[in-house]
Formats: sequence, structure tokens, C-alpha cells
Amino acid sequence: MGRARRRGLADWPEARVQQGGSNGRVPPSGPTGLPVVPGSAIGVVANPMSGRDIRRLVAQASVFPNAEKTNMALRLVAAAAATGVDRVLMSTDGMGVAAGVLRARDKRRPGAPRWPELEFVELDTISGTAEDTRVLVRRMVAAGASVIVLLGGDGTVRAAAAASGDVALLPLSTGTNNAFPEMWEATVAGTAAGLVATGRLPVGEASYRAKALHVAAGAKHELALVDVCVSTVTHVGSRALWQPATLRELYCAFAEPHAIGLSSIAGLLHPVARTDPDGVVVRLAGVEAAPQTVLAPIAPGVVAPIGVHHAGPLAAGRPHPVGLARGTVAVDGEREIEFGPSTPVTVTLAPDGPRVLDVRTVLAAAAQRRLLDPDALTQEVRS
Repeated sequence: MGRARRRGLADWPEARVQQGGSNGRVPPSGPTGLPVVPGSAIGVVANPMSGRDIRRLVAQASVFPNAEKTNMALRLVAAAAATGVDRVLMSTDGMGVAAGVLRARDKRRPGAPRWPELEFVELDTISGTAEDTRVLVRRMVAAGASVIVLLGGDGTVRAAAAASGDVALLPLSTGTNNAFPEMWEATVAGTAAGLVATGRLPVGEASYRAKALHVAAGAKHELALVDVCVSTVTHVGSRALWQPATLRELYCAFAEPHAIGLSSIAGLLHPVARTDPDGVVVRLAGVEAAPQTVLAPIAPGVVAPIGVHHAGPLAAGRPHPVGLARGTVAVDGEREIEFGPSTPVTVTLAPDGPRVLDVRTVLAAAAQRRLLDPDALTQEVRS
């Protein structure tokens, strides 16, 4: 198994920095935040591959550079420091995100505000696949992280969900459609993560259990957190779904009217919140053959007419058989399963997704209880 290192990363070819002895423990200029809670830790997994699919070519999706992921990680570290987090576990990669964090750590000077202890969680080998995310999350959980912040898209969250157990995830959007991760400024998100990691707000109060869609196709099983879409396309190919005329069945764990991606179709027809018990199922067709049409933002810069036969509730706990005889199944926007008449496919909604940190709830509680007021905390301790 891998290990969490506390010092330089001389064996990283992408780092190429002078190793310093500060280890993020530069003497601070004075009190700059809440008291440190020994042993508290958050994890940061930055996926350097997020947002790299065909939708960059067929739509006007924004490009999210790895340099900005580094900057987001640094803002997360600063917020964790202010809220009294003892350690930050940072993922490693071969594309410079972690190396940028390392350089920033080693350039810190005496008198700078306190940083948490920074530990780099390494992979034995970098595969460039979702397995990297799963391994990193497992190792951060084992190393004591009570909140793991994810910089990625829907695929990153789906991979992390398979390894996070009961540890809360906080997904920040750096992918393409990003129906599951929310757009939070990293400083704000880091503050929420820090308040929970230090125990100032209980994780049970600050988070919710997400729903999940389970896809069974013969012996194969896939998990989706946002949507499952059945297409007439018979091969996985480039994985991303970007041809509306091929879509036939859409299953959504939640559906928000303001979303982008396939779940926006359901969100405009039958909205369902993330914490509602049920989901949504939509039967689709070509525009010319369907009794109803909805204009939906299925990709950045793409508002397409979608033919709809029916939209209604998807009850939890009951397997729903797919009606199409042959095609592919996409989970959270990426085709994963090819099937034919001999491989029946079912989709089941269940309340067994990952635990997700609710930033709004955390910061509302922080305001009400003055959790970010050091003087109030000091008075409470004295009393």
C-alpha cells in the first residue's frame, strides 16, 4: 500500500523543486484563525484529467487549467488553516497540480500565516484512470481525513464514492457538465470543510446521504450519482453522449431545472431535489416521433430540442427494466455498457450514495452559532 509523506517529493519528475525543511510549519506572525484541533484532517483530491472529453470539441465547454486547480488547492489549505485544521492530505499527480502546491509550501517565509501540516498521499503507479481517485480516497480515509474535497467532475465524484465509506465528500466543479459538484469558491468550501473536520459542527448535521442509481447488465454493475441514459448507439466509442437523437431512456437520481447535462431534461419536466426519496424516469424519442418537445441545455453552449414520450417519478428500491433491446448505457454522461438482447439491463434507485457535505448548511450554522468568531469560542471555553 502507499504512504503519506511529510517531506519533499524528490522522486516526482514533475516537481523539480528544491527541498526545504519547513514542511508547511513556518512560524506564524500571530493568531490568524481558530485554535488548532490536534489530529483533525481534510483530504484534497485534484483530478488533473477532469474536463477532458469530446464535449470540449462539439460544444463550447470551458477549459479548466491545472494551474487553477493548484490555486484552488492553495485556497483550500489557507481556509483549513484559518479553521484550525491540523493536517491537509494532498493527492499527487503527474501533471503538475501537486507540484505547484509543493512549490508554494517551500516558498513560505517566516511570519506568514500558519499552514496546516501538509502531507502528500502518493500512488504506487499513476494510471490516469478512475482507479487513481479510488486509491487516493481510500488512503486518505485510512490516514484520518474526515472530509475529502474533490476537484473534478461527475466522474471524479462517482469514483470517489466507491471508496469514501462514511467520510463526507465535498465535490467542487472542475469538469465539463458537472451536475453533481456545485460551484463553490474554494475558500468558502475549505472553510466549511474545516469546521466539520475540526468537530465544530457534527458531520451528521452538516451532510446528507446522496442517492445512487445501480445499473445491472448481466454480470456487470455500474453506479451513477446523477443519471443513467440508454442510447441506440451500439458501441462505447468516445464515451461522452452528445447526439440527442439517439437517446431513449433517462433515469435521474435528482433533477434540477438549473442543471446542465442530461439531467436538465428531467429537471425541466419533473424536478426532484437531491434529498427527495424518489428520482425521475423519462422516456425519450426523436423529435418528429415524440408527442412533446423540451429545449434543454444538454452541454455547455448546446440547447437542443429533445423529444419526450413521458416523464414521471422513479420509485426507490424497485428494479426498472430497460426497454431497448440493443444499445449502450451511459452513467453520469459517459457510455460504459454495451448490451444486446441476451443481456437484460435494469436500473434501481437506492439511498446508498456517498455522504456529501452541505456547504450552505454548514455556513448557516456557523453564522447562527458564531463558529467563526474566535472571541465567542474563547468566551464559551472560559464559561
